[in-house]
Amino acid sequence: MPLTRTATSSLALQVPDVDEVVAFYTRVVGLRVHSALDGGGVRLGWGAGHHVLDLRPGERALELVAFEVAAPGLLDELAGTLGAQLDVVDGIRGFEIRDPDDNRVRFHDFVDRAGEQLGDGARRPIRYQHATLATSDLATMLAFYVDRVGFRLSDVMGAEFGWLRSSADHHTLAVVESGGRGLDHFSFDVSGWGDLLTWCDRLSAQGVDVTWGPGRHGPGNNLFIMFDDPAGNHVELSAELEQFHDEQADHPVRHWRPVPRSINLWGGQLAAFRTTSEGA
Repeated sequence: MPLTRTATSSLALQVPDVDEVVAFYTRVVGLRVHSALDGGGVRLGWGAGHHVLDLRPGERALELVAFEVAAPGLLDELAGTLGAQLDVVDGIRGFEIRDPDDNRVRFHDFVDRAGEQLGDGARRPIRYQHATLATSDLATMLAFYVDRVGFRLSDVMGAEFGWLRSSADHHTLAVVESGGRGLDHFSFDVSGWGDLLTWCDRLSAQGVDVTWGPGRHGPGNNLFIMFDDPAGNHVELSAELEQFHDEQADHPVRHWRPVPRSINLWGGQLAAFRTTSEGA
């Protein structure tokens, strides 16, 4: 049962200093505080519609990654396939599972996305696009998300990286073998190349280093820059992600060599946190 019309919706992260990270995402990234959470947490979003980021106090860790299942009937079918119990959280029907790395993953009914796609993409991202999970067992993670959950592989890079789609987007989830587990990075969309140029200047003006890029990924063909939040989470801004609009077509999985140029076509330079097995 392939996933369709299933998109990333929100993340929950633990961070050592909630106030510092909230200030970063409101001042630098342009998110807005939606509400306080129990235990000293804060919920952030676009200022309208569904939230995008929950921050809770603790050692830096991924707490939850959530996906909206908008295709009619698919949420119930998916819950049945996975043997999961549907419940209601924050007024939204859904269920949670644990993947092979024990990450909490929530699938839920459609949500209000009124806050997305509004305003100037050079000042605030227009949507949350994807999450990339770190793992020490890529094959097991890909088998789970593809064979059990229903994501489809778009691209793989050696035995190190897999990009998975559940909508027209080239990937809504990716998994990288890094020897760790939890969140590797997450990505927001902006409108285009001009927005990324403006973001580089804006980040510099606010004392935030661009840690990778500008560049163009091979898998997904998207333009990107990356920077870190105060907790050390890697944040990507992306534009022009490849689209698979033809749901009825059978697209073969593309295989990339595990070299730096595959994940940065513009010369192959890598971020300090990224390596490939062939080349630095």
